[in-house]
Amino acid sequence: MTEAWIIDACRTPRGVGKAGKGALWDVHPQQLGSAVLKALAARNKIDTREVGDIIWGTSSQVGPQGGDLGRMSALDAGYDVKSSGVTIDRFCGSGISAVNFAAACIMSGMEDLVIGGGTEMMSMGGRRGDGPMIMDNGNMRLRLHHPQTHQGVCADAIATMENIPREALDEAGYVSQQRAATAIKEGRFDKSLIPVYKEDGTLALDRDEYPRPQTTREGLAALKPAFPALANAPLDDKGTTYLSLILQAYPDLKIDHRHHAGNSSGVVDGSGAVLLASDSYAKAHGLKPRAKIRAMANMGDSPELMLNAPVPAAKKVLEKAGLKKEDIDLWEINEAFAVVSEKFQRDLDLDRDKVNVNGGSIALGHPIGATGAILIGTVLDELERRGKQFGLVTMCAAGGMAPAVIIERI
Repeated sequence: MTEAWIIDACRTPRGVGKAGKGALWDVHPQQLGSAVLKALAARNKIDTREVGDIIWGTSSQVGPQGGDLGRMSALDAGYDVKSSGVTIDRFCGSGISAVNFAAACIMSGMEDLVIGGGTEMMSMGGRRGDGPMIMDNGNMRLRLHHPQTHQGVCADAIATMENIPREALDEAGYVSQQRAATAIKEGRFDKSLIPVYKEDGTLALDRDEYPRPQTTREGLAALKPAFPALANAPLDDKGTTYLSLILQAYPDLKIDHRHHAGNSSGVVDGSGAVLLASDSYAKAHGLKPRAKIRAMANMGDSPELMLNAPVPAAKKVLEKAGLKKEDIDLWEINEAFAVVSEKFQRDLDLDRDKVNVNGGSIALGHPIGATGAILIGTVLDELERRGKQFGLVTMCAAGGMAPAVIIERI
């Protein structure tokens, strides 16, 4: 089988995802995607006529993020019109899936040069329409069989069911901030980080805007849980609430709310992309590989709890790669909520010094459709910095899903 080689990866800084406050909020999503596509083309001197496809992850494909963001970002970046583009949605897993699909195109022999990436502008108003976010979008037949609640309520439900205490979740939030602060201070993100400029040429952002290195354990302990009011707020005139939806599946559950802004992922704007090539194309065109895709997998789990698929996804991708967990040098499990990474590490009994070593989305933020591609670049940079071989990336996604990928440094 043809090998899919990772030639390069880059990302924008992550800006605070609040309209009028974050540094990127007034940059058009196509221009944010364009920034990383321009950088990949320039850094690697690729002929964009030969880019077979640009596969882009975007979870909220409405408004300025609608209309095939991958294709429009490529056109905005000045790519040749021959380089096609498509946009996909696997909710939070979109970025990993975009890179995996790009790799699959190459490994199947259908394409030789493909880009996988994603963009998400969390500051954009009306991202999920005007009403409350319910994954079934009003499909009452589906709701009868798979009642799907808000992800924050799921996080608190899992923490309650798994007996993971608030103190452990707060510690995860603290560690994320401290590791991110160290990574930023030591320049560990510099290889992949590219600046974003506004349309008039002025600098929009050249550093991650969300991290709070001043975070303390005491400060986290003082924060009030974020989701009790949301859980009980009416979603329609029939008395439906996010709490009633999860109680439909787990009627005896008494949720102890344990998540808040300090141990949940940050709301940010951002974009990231990975350039992949077949081994034959790379050799013929002088492209030096940094890593190769060793294995890919997708896994579904309980849509009612939404966040539990990363563990089975990791086990599946390890099996496909013919590896054991001890073979993995670095793990990236997206910190959608602290309970996701905490449960992941507990269930797999991992060495915590190998997991999210440069912080995660609690400290850096989670631009939904872009995060997976960003994490692949992050683990690649760190494998190179440490001289290590294997990195595994996975994350939870709405609907109870998780994509996963193992990369092997070359």
